[in-house]
Amino acid sequence: MTTAAAPGVVEAIDAALPQTQCTRCGYPDCRAYAEAIADGSAGINRCPPGGAEGVARLSALTGRPPLPLDPDCGAEGPLRLALIDEAWCIGCTLCITACPVDCIVGSNKRMHTVISAQCTGCELCVPACPVDCISMVAVDAGSDAPTGWAAWGPQQASDARRRYRATTARRARARTEHDERLAAKAAAKLADLATASTLTDPSALDRKRALVEAAMARARARRDES
Repeated sequence: MTTAAAPGVVEAIDAALPQTQCTRCGYPDCRAYAEAIADGSAGINRCPPGGAEGVARLSALTGRPPLPLDPDCGAEGPLRLALIDEAWCIGCTLCITACPVDCIVGSNKRMHTVISAQCTGCELCVPACPVDCISMVAVDAGSDAPTGWAAWGPQQASDARRRYRATTARRARARTEHDERLAAKAAAKLADLATASTLTDPSALDRKRALVEAAMARARARRDES
């Protein structure tokens, strides 16, 4: 059973998460996981990047007993960063789209590279690459490499959260502008149907109008949601 979170609780929990936006917790981003913890629908042990120290932070905030990390979400380990084998990169931009913090630079049909200082190690770019040219490389090799919050601290988390929010807002604006352009084209096409269409069957014209109007409605809905 879930309960409404008190004001400020979600923000405090979100601030205690590493902001890798890796989705390993089963939620679309760190904020969504924080909301689920706050309303009681998620455990405090579903964040491998935060590690045992992250669980302890969440335990202190929520008053819940600390638990071992949920193995279904992955294991705690050294901080790893994405590395692109530039010799194999085909410039498809799929990794750029997958990156939640916009730390991969490049353009269509041009070689991409990762800005290591901004990479959260989320690994979301790895399955997105169609030629398997991205690997995850440990920052510090060896069995004594720092893990969890020991490798990824509050300042890095704060910076990653800021970049994630900026990236999300920019992509939302781009989608809205794209939808508006499509809606304008659809409106012009709808106006032309009566005079410019080669269709003479009234039922066929009605089907075309219905399709165009549905496309315009979807574009308006996405614009209103953003």
